[in-house]
Amino acid sequence: MIVVKSREEIELIRQSALIVSKTLGEIAKVIKPGISTLELDKIAEECIRDHGAEPGFLGLYDFPNTLCMSPNEQVVHGIPNSDPLQEGDIISVDCGALKNGFYGDHAFTFAVGEIAPETKKLLDVTKESLYVGIRQFRVGQRVGDVGHAIQKFTENHGYGVVRELVGHGLGREMHEDPEMPNYGRRGRGKKFVEGMVVAIEPMINLGTQRIKQFSDGWTIKTADEKPSAHFEHNVAIVNGKPELLSTFKYVNEALGIVTDEEDEFRAL
Repeated sequence: MIVVKSREEIELIRQSALIVSKTLGEIAKVIKPGISTLELDKIAEECIRDHGAEPGFLGLYDFPNTLCMSPNEQVVHGIPNSDPLQEGDIISVDCGALKNGFYGDHAFTFAVGEIAPETKKLLDVTKESLYVGIRQFRVGQRVGDVGHAIQKFTENHGYGVVRELVGHGLGREMHEDPEMPNYGRRGRGKKFVEGMVVAIEPMINLGTQRIKQFSDGWTIKTADEKPSAHFEHNVAIVNGKPELLSTFKYVNEALGIVTDEEDEFRAL
């Protein structure tokens, strides 16, 4: 069942989402060759708690850490470890925060030093596909419209769209209805209404769409071991249109990126 949010509840979700945004910004300041994902995990937990929130992933479904850290061919749900990141790696950093009874949850895939041109293109296209999908999240549209837009955009670049893992509704629970696949058919699925809040999160592979799960029960990787990218935003329908509750502003500031990609999804 879809849980429609009041304006007050949307603002509480925004507070949690912005804590995640700021945490990703802190990660962006220090991510570099030689640092371990466990070190980054500790920084994230401290940042979330310093903002009066609790790590949203820690203990959720028995997950053992604050961050899901998924390098290179890992798609999502990677467990932080002591291995140092290497020059040329990419890594999806997925983070959640819980404050005032509501969750925030979004992700960014970082380049570690200089990366291969084909991998950089994968990151750029995947991030752009996120906004392509968000444009379809408005009153009267349906779940399939978002998925179709993301699928068409990324498959036109020759990439594989993961089928088994999807975005989701967001609120008092980390995962609410509706599921938000990154593939689909126009006009199909649940209809969007005012006050819906979702996490839209393309997970796009350089090669095959097929995936495998590690024996740890969490980590998902591409079947052909080619790189995978993952970007995620939290979005509400306000006045019939998509409005971002999360932001990559803090990541962009840390990395020296100048972009207006979020401007169309901000309240005036």
